[in-house]
Amino acid sequence: MTSTTYTSGVFALETMDVPGGTETVLRGGRHLFPLLPQAFAGVRRIGVLGWGPQGRAQALNLRDSLAGTGTGIRVAVGLRPGSRSAADARAHGFTEEDGTLGDWLAVAADSDLVVLLIADAALAAHHPEIFAVLRPGAAIGLSHGFLLGHLRETGGEFPAGHPVIAVCPKGMGDSVRRLYQQGADVNGAGINSSFAVHADPDGRAVDLALGWSVALGSPYTFRTTLHSEYLSDIVGERAILLGAVHGIVETLYTRYRLAGDDEATAYERSCENVTGPIARTISHSGLRAVRDGLSPSGRETFDRAYTATYGPAREIVAEIYDEVADGTELRSVVLAERRLGARPMSEIGGSPMWGVGEKVRARRGERELPVEPFTAGVFVATMVAQIDEFAERGHPWSEIVNESVIEAVDSLLPYMHARDVAHMVDNCSRTARLGARRWGPRFQAAYEQIAYPAAELPADESLVRAFVSHSAHEALAAAAKLRPSVDISVV
Repeated sequence: MTSTTYTSGVFALETMDVPGGTETVLRGGRHLFPLLPQAFAGVRRIGVLGWGPQGRAQALNLRDSLAGTGTGIRVAVGLRPGSRSAADARAHGFTEEDGTLGDWLAVAADSDLVVLLIADAALAAHHPEIFAVLRPGAAIGLSHGFLLGHLRETGGEFPAGHPVIAVCPKGMGDSVRRLYQQGADVNGAGINSSFAVHADPDGRAVDLALGWSVALGSPYTFRTTLHSEYLSDIVGERAILLGAVHGIVETLYTRYRLAGDDEATAYERSCENVTGPIARTISHSGLRAVRDGLSPSGRETFDRAYTATYGPAREIVAEIYDEVADGTELRSVVLAERRLGARPMSEIGGSPMWGVGEKVRARRGERELPVEPFTAGVFVATMVAQIDEFAERGHPWSEIVNESVIEAVDSLLPYMHARDVAHMVDNCSRTARLGARRWGPRFQAAYEQIAYPAAELPADESLVRAFVSHSAHEALAAAAKLRPSVDISVV
C-alpha cells in the first residue's frame, strides 16, 4: 500500500528518512503563498461544500491565504437549502450578495475546484447530483476517503475527465483554523496534512493539491493515496484517536475508584493523565520517553500494563481495520444516518466521571501532575497496537505516525484536556462519533475483562524489548523534526 511518487512543477519537494527508505514531503509556510497563483493556474473559483468544522476552517483559511496574492480566486461556500449553518457562514463574511455563499449545487456548478466537506452520509447519498453539475475538467477535492470507499462498495466511480485530489489535515477543523491563526504570528504554526492524487487527467493535480495544502497553512504535507488515507483515518478515529481513548479513561477511572481513590484523584490518574502529562511527553519527546521518565517501580508497573494491554488492543484494531476495508463500517455509518433522521444522536458523557472534570480543571496549577505508570502503559500499548497494525498492512510511515500519534497528541488530546474526552467525542464529525460509539465499548470490555486482570501478572519481557527497539521511535524522531513550531492554543 505504498504511495505514489509525485513531482511538482511549482513547489520544491523534499525527502524524509523513515524506517526502510524515504518519503516525499513538502515544507509549507506563508513564504509559499506567492506561489499559489501558479499552483492554482486555471482556477477562478473554489467551492467549499459544507460548513461543519472542516468546511468552516478550510473555507476561511483558503480565503485568507488567497487574499492579496493577486489571483482573483474567490472562495465560495455551498450549503444545502435550509441549512442552519448559513447564518454562521454569513457571520464569517460569506454572503449571497457577493456570490460567496449559495446553494451547494449552484456553487459546485460554477467552481473549478470543488471541495466536498459535507457529512459523509450526505455525500454518499448526494454525490451523483454534485457530479452531474460539475464544469468540464473541474477538480474534485476531498479531505478523507470515505467517498472512495462508498463508491467501491456500491460499484460507483468518480466521473471521468476530472482531477480527483485529497488534502487531509491531521487534526479536527478547529485545530486547522486555530493553528493557522497562530501562524500569522508564529512561523511554522499549522496542522500537517497528507495529500493524494487519485485521478490526474490533465497533469495539474499534484500542484492543485499542494497549493490547497499550503493555503490551509500546513507546515508539512506528506504523500499518501486516497485508499490508504481513508483506511487509516476511519480506523484511527475508532481506535486511539477517539473510541479507544474514551474506553481507556472510563475503565481506568472506575479501576482507581474501586481501589479507593476519591473521584478527583481517580480523574487525575485517568483522564487528566492521558490528556495532560502523557500527551505532552509523547508530543515533545516521543513514545519511549514516557517509559524512560518513570522510576524503576513505575517502569515495572508500566511494563505490566503495556504487555497486558497490547494483545487485546491489537485484536480490536485489526477487527476494525477489516470491517473498514470490506465496507462493513461504511455501511454501518450510512445505516445509522438513516436512523438518526428521525431522532438525535445520544451523548456519551453520562457516566459519573464526567461531572468531575470541571472540578479537576479548576485546580490545575496547584501542583505538577506526574505521569501515572499504569495509565501510561495502557494508553501507549493501544497506540503501538494501532501503529503495528498499520505497518503490517503496508501504510507509509508518515501516515502511520500522523494518524496514530501526532494527530492525537498535537490536535485532539489538547482539546480533550481543555474540555474533556466525552465533549470532544461529541464534537467531532458524525462519522467519527458513530465509530467511537460502536467501538469504544469494545475497548472498554477488553481492558476490563482481559487486560487489567492480566496486568496483575509479571510483564512479558519480549513485548517490552519489542517496544524499546520499535521502528516507530525512528519514524517519530523523523516526524518530530517536522512538528509544528508551537503547541496549539485551545483558548
